[in-house]
Amino acid sequence: MTSKRISHWLMKSEPDTFSIDDLERKGQEAWDGVRNYQARNFMRDGMRIGDKVFFYHSNCAEPGIVGIAEVATDAYPDPSQFDPKSDYFDSGSTRDNPRWMLVEVKFVKRFKRTITLDELKQQEALADMALVRKGNRLSVMPVSDGDWKYILKLA
Repeated sequence: MTSKRISHWLMKSEPDTFSIDDLERKGQEAWDGVRNYQARNFMRDGMRIGDKVFFYHSNCAEPGIVGIAEVATDAYPDPSQFDPKSDYFDSGSTRDNPRWMLVEVKFVKRFKRTITLDELKQQEALADMALVRKGNRLSVMPVSDGDWKYILKLA
């Protein structure tokens, strides 16, 4: 028996750094600067071109899901890890053995409203979703098909 692969994700970004507006304006962007191994593994090993992504604004007045993006490329080495001038430079990472990967995402749509974290936490149906569990700070995480469909109905 084979397990169904994950095809829905949630990616967090601080809107002061990179917002849904920025993605819409640019059309497509590299999701760089991820420096958590589990989040990196999700991008490297799990994400595939065409997978859908909830775009989530974090660390702001009203954190929540603001729209949808789509994975546009397979994972490749994050160039910022090699740049000594970058905040994301990693002196232990080499071009022959890169430590950090990224995918590019493209804009799909913006929601008419923010589906706030507080609202998501109030939904009994989403109790098992990683985002609403206490202590989860991952910037990239899988979203089950059921949770994806449920959240779309909230939009």
